[in-house]
Amino acid sequence: MKSGNSVLTACGTTIFEVMSRLADQHKAINLGQGFPDGNGPPDVVAAAASYLADGWNQYPPMPGLAALRQAVAAHNARFYGLDVDWATETLVTSGATEALAACLFGLLEPGDEVVLFQPLYDSYAPIIRRAGAIARFVNLKAPDWSFSADDLALVFNDRTKLVLINNPQNPAGKVWTQDELSLLSAFIMRHDTMALCDEVYEHLVFDGRRHIPLMSLPGMRDRTLRIGSAGKTFSLTGWKVGYVTGPATLLAPVIKAHQFLTFTTPPNLQHAVALGLNKDDTYFAGLAADMARRRDFLAAGLRAAGLVVLPCAGTYFLTVDLAASGIAMDDRTFCLHLTEKVGVAAIPISAFFEVDAPTHLVRFCFCKRDEVLAEAVRRLAAGIV
Repeated sequence: MKSGNSVLTACGTTIFEVMSRLADQHKAINLGQGFPDGNGPPDVVAAAASYLADGWNQYPPMPGLAALRQAVAAHNARFYGLDVDWATETLVTSGATEALAACLFGLLEPGDEVVLFQPLYDSYAPIIRRAGAIARFVNLKAPDWSFSADDLALVFNDRTKLVLINNPQNPAGKVWTQDELSLLSAFIMRHDTMALCDEVYEHLVFDGRRHIPLMSLPGMRDRTLRIGSAGKTFSLTGWKVGYVTGPATLLAPVIKAHQFLTFTTPPNLQHAVALGLNKDDTYFAGLAADMARRRDFLAAGLRAAGLVVLPCAGTYFLTVDLAASGIAMDDRTFCLHLTEKVGVAAIPISAFFEVDAPTHLVRFCFCKRDEVLAEAVRRLAAGIV
């Protein structure tokens, strides 16, 4: 019998699933997979339940319910000053990963080149390769996850079709600065390319920083698509509701791809997310403040256990530097040891690299209940090696 698609067949089981299974097996505290504890905002959940009983449960419009698309447009204006036409410049998807797939399949041709920044979310490169395109990588350099104009010059060329960034960035906890975005936008315009921005952690930015969409920079409005996620913004990752904002000319082929991937998204969830996006500012500020508090608690516990913790400006994640901590194990060996012997699961950051992966960095997730983090810290304090 003939084999399946070579790109997808070559992909292993995602590291998140591997470590979650291992955590279950060893009854470990799972600080690996990035999903929050809890059940999301009660009013948003109640709106989904009410609509399920009393609303429309057949196919909604393929691009999304008008109420949610209008809320996405209003959200762009409210937080970033972006003037968005909800009817032609927004799309609802079944999660941000489907949004990524629809954008990449809709925009790329075989042979196109895509600039990516490592470490990166593990779905990016397989989707790009399945579309027949070629990935070109820029390595961000720890501890501040920086890059230079020389790094960009090595990967941009006449075949560059698209740049894909994750801001704020999983797993590094990096929030891109105005200067970094300006440098990148200069290369994008010089090479007449498009930008795709995975901004699912847009409301998880700490210590007085602010999220700056690449789309908001001069010259970028008409060449950028940006992706948001109800899963991250409302701590409802199982709902898989995403949304894309961008100029109608770029969004049109993405909508075509979307109609052949999932076609639509459950209407009750769309209705509830529309309510959520219209919540007042105290919700969004409180979300970031609460996550920053959890970050600080876990960071203190990791440091008390003798681990060197890198700065974290946003997202759900802290990075530990094993080499700086005096630990000779590589990241995968350490994560296995930590899960099996200490009872705390983490993720090796080498899993977020396609090439030239460092092997001394480990990611811990802090979007967990206080008592879960406290127990993890207690176990770490008992000894990690």
